[in-house]
Amino acid sequence: MYKIIEDEVLKKTAPEAVRAEFVQHEFERLHRFSVLIFLTSTFMWLVFDLIVSFLGGQGFTWRSMVFLLLFSILTVVLGFTRKARHFDVLTVLFVLSLTIGVRLIVYGVPDIVQSSWLVLAAASMLYSISVLPLSRVAFFVVQLIIWSLLNPFINTSISLFELRGVMTACYSVFLCALTIYTFLKLREAKLYNYIMSQLLLDQAYNDTLTEIPNRRSFMTLAEKHLQTVPREHDHYLLMIDIDNFKKVNDTYGHDIGDEVLKRVAADIKMVMNAHDFARLGGEEFAIYLTDVSREDAEALAGELCRLVREQPTKYPVTISIGVTRVEEHDTLTQALIKADDALYESKHSGKDRYTFHR
Repeated sequence: MYKIIEDEVLKKTAPEAVRAEFVQHEFERLHRFSVLIFLTSTFMWLVFDLIVSFLGGQGFTWRSMVFLLLFSILTVVLGFTRKARHFDVLTVLFVLSLTIGVRLIVYGVPDIVQSSWLVLAAASMLYSISVLPLSRVAFFVVQLIIWSLLNPFINTSISLFELRGVMTACYSVFLCALTIYTFLKLREAKLYNYIMSQLLLDQAYNDTLTEIPNRRSFMTLAEKHLQTVPREHDHYLLMIDIDNFKKVNDTYGHDIGDEVLKRVAADIKMVMNAHDFARLGGEEFAIYLTDVSREDAEALAGELCRLVREQPTKYPVTISIGVTRVEEHDTLTQALIKADDALYESKHSGKDRYTFHR
């Protein structure tokens, strides 16, 4: 089954909105890792600069302090950044300043090894950015910056038409192609894993027929409300049952029964959109209200009964509702039992009504 779903997902092109959501999700998940990459890159640049400055006899100049301050500012800003598009801009600025800094340091090493150090620096930076949660545009901009400023054939003693130059060029092209391929394939794999996880979560927590949350989702959200929302803010639990639903199925068939379920679910969604609701199973639904008064709960229950009753349809139905206030000491199971008792009273006192638990 998993393989069938996976094949269906891979056949489709992800919409742009899903791609944007995925990029934001990846950035949030890898935010700390991105900060670590910035810190590590800054540290490695500083070590490289110190080695060249003192062993090369240049000394630690004010330019080094300026670059170090710039790297630090960008890293601190990243720590407070929460948008993926802002991260793209920060990364481009960081790579731009880092490549300029590396290029200036390389001028301090002997001419014979400058091209080798430039390729080594480019390889390190390309590997680092290939694992960052960048957008495709930002990634290619960074690639362009790196190869423009760390080009081993610009202002060095190496020539493209000698053996060393040909080997350097071949390695640079291979390195560039490898990082691009790795970034794109890794990004594609992560994107489809994200889509698969969203699809599986949707199937696990939503009712496929009515397209509203299912019992598992409702129990999770209701438990969260019980634990996080103070009980001085009134909590109410509603249990809903479609009246004479078995008769609808027996008379008109299960296809019509399914249509009735979907219609009632749509009515619940319309009236209770600001609250948590779900299909518990069969013809039973549940609603959890927080921070509402008894009068509000009565008004919502009455409006739902009216809307279902007055729907212009070939197969009209009504609903019965049981309402209970969730008390300070109540567990979710106890509240469900009380709401079910109130629903039973609605059923046996005429249906098409709501009843509060006594």
